[in-house]
Amino acid sequence: MKFNTKALLGAAAIALIAGSASAADLACLITKNNTNPFFVKMKEGAEAAATAAGMDFQAYAGEKDGDAAPQITAIENCVAAGAKGILITASNDSVGPALKEARAAGILVIALDTPLADTEAQDMTFATDNFEAGLRIGKWAAAKLGAEAANAKIAMLDINKDNISVDVARDTGFLVGFGIEVPDLTVMGSETDPRVVGHETSDANPEGGLRAMETLLAKEPGINVVYTINEPAAEGAYQALKNAGKEGQAIIVSVDGGCPGIASVKSGVIGATSQQYPLKMAAMGIDAIAAFAKDGTKPTATEGLSFFNTGVNLITDQPVEGVESLDSTKGTELCWG
Repeated sequence: MKFNTKALLGAAAIALIAGSASAADLACLITKNNTNPFFVKMKEGAEAAATAAGMDFQAYAGEKDGDAAPQITAIENCVAAGAKGILITASNDSVGPALKEARAAGILVIALDTPLADTEAQDMTFATDNFEAGLRIGKWAAAKLGAEAANAKIAMLDINKDNISVDVARDTGFLVGFGIEVPDLTVMGSETDPRVVGHETSDANPEGGLRAMETLLAKEPGINVVYTINEPAAEGAYQALKNAGKEGQAIIVSVDGGCPGIASVKSGVIGATSQQYPLKMAAMGIDAIAAFAKDGTKPTATEGLSFFNTGVNLITDQPVEGVESLDSTKGTELCWG
């Protein structure tokens, strides 16, 4: 499948963008929110690819992670408009029935980054291997601590308690990479290892990361490893550590690879992050819709996986033996946002 890079547009706030051509060649993008740079870049890639493919384009977003109601309304609007395809980063699985109705209406549904639990709610997922992303930062953190990994005190800053697939995959991947037994990889918190201080909701933003980290520090002031669902949450966690006079006393790891996050790796705020590629993810999704609109062709999964893998790299300036990584200079070349 080709990745179309022509006519990439400048970042803009995600809002409804009305199209003017026939509904037969309309593509929709529905993201979790319009503030996270990951989704801003996703919209940028999708809009540019739609322009290059000669398709109409509409973009919608919820207000925050977990905000499914606006997404359901957006799905219904896209169905009513006769969209040929929908790209969606689902806030949670409650959007599944609406997506199944869209598929029944002949619309190609591609989940971006976050697969739905109901396999019938999407034709395909285009995503980072989120378990692999978590696994890499877990392995890095364990290797960085060395023998002290056996005595680690780990804070887990997730999105929320909804067990969203991307949340679960990164969380459990990190724990497995760190060497912690996870009895059930389909839910968060099944582990019993005393090294895990607790799981707290960050809402994947700085304010939530600050709040979650403060809660966990009150429970265990000696936290020395901080897993964060994304770099905005990591920003908040760092601020909480700094406020508590514990700056530099804990390793912070994350996932995303946005330019602000890579800058935080370069400055030492984040020890390592797994970089994903939202612009590529969304652009490839639009190309898949264009192919479907042309002759009914549907995308296929990467060999050995249940989804189309759009790639991941570990970015750190503190490489460890046995864990492949790129430095922040290369990460800056590849970053977004």
